[in-house]
Order: sequence, then structure tokens, then C-alpha cells
Amino acid sequence: MNRTHHPPDFFRTRGRRPRTAAGLALAAVATAGTLGLLSACGGPPHSSSPPSSSPPSSSPHSSSMPTMNMPNMNMPASRPGTGRPVSGTAVAIKNFAFAPATLKVPVGTTVTWTNEDTDAHTVTSTGPGGPLQSAALGTHATYSHTFTKPGTYAYLCTIHPFMTATVEVTR
Repeated sequence: MNRTHHPPDFFRTRGRRPRTAAGLALAAVATAGTLGLLSACGGPPHSSSPPSSSPPSSSPHSSSMPTMNMPNMNMPASRPGTGRPVSGTAVAIKNFAFAPATLKVPVGTTVTWTNEDTDAHTVTSTGPGGPLQSAALGTHATYSHTFTKPGTYAYLCTIHPFMTATVEVTR
């Protein structure tokens, strides 16, 4: 009886994986890394504007996440004081920015923010104890606040802390 003994398969590929397994492992790692980056950044960029040359401002009260300077994300940062204040009662949350970035209203005005993005956003005062404290707003959700005292109220999105704006309340 002539028997040929063949070792199990795991001995034959000693120290080397077949190319298909290595390729699949590389594809899985690349896909996981890409998904992780997209989820950390809120998805693909929603604007074709050039990135801001200055790093986003941070506040010790703005978020528990560290700030990252990502120049290739193409999401413009809205900055308080850019342009002249606009009068009105509505703020649009669109393309990862509050529009207008500075709103001027008289005391007693109710301002309504509407999220026009597909990502969730918040409207949150930048200082401790500020009056603006929305929950996360999904697409088309709104948040309203009536300003009863004059002053300048700075706020941001706690999910995307580079999104900042102000409401100037006058007598």
C-alpha cells in the first residue's frame, strides 16, 4: 500500500498568506480607516469654498473633543464679526455654517435656527451659563430662543466647534 502523507494546509503556507487573503485584509483595513475618518469629520465636504487659513478657535467649554486643523476638508468656518450684522429673526444652518454669522435684533425678539444640513448640529452658547442650549438638531429641525436682555451672544455647534456665530441684541 503506497500512501503519501500530505501535511495540513496551514503547514504549507508557513509564514505567508495567500495573496487573496492579504488583499482582502488590506481592503478591510483601508475601508475601516476611511469610514472612521468620514464619521469623525461628519461625512464628505459639503462646500467647494477654500479652507480657512487660520486654525479653528476653541473654547474650554466648547467640546470634549480636541480640535483638529484639517486644511483639506473644504468646510468654511463661520467667524463672528465677518461682514456686517444682518437684521432678521431667522438663522439658517447650511453648509456647516450659521447664516448670517452675525444677526442684530432688538430686545424681545425670538430667533429661530433651522438646520438645512444632512448632519446634526447644535446651537450652544460659548460661555458657561449662556442662554442658548439646543439639543442636536436633525435635518429640517428648528430651535428658537427669545432674547430678553441686550448684549452680544456668541454661540457654536458643539458637534462641529468650528461653526461659530453671534447674535447682537440691542435696546
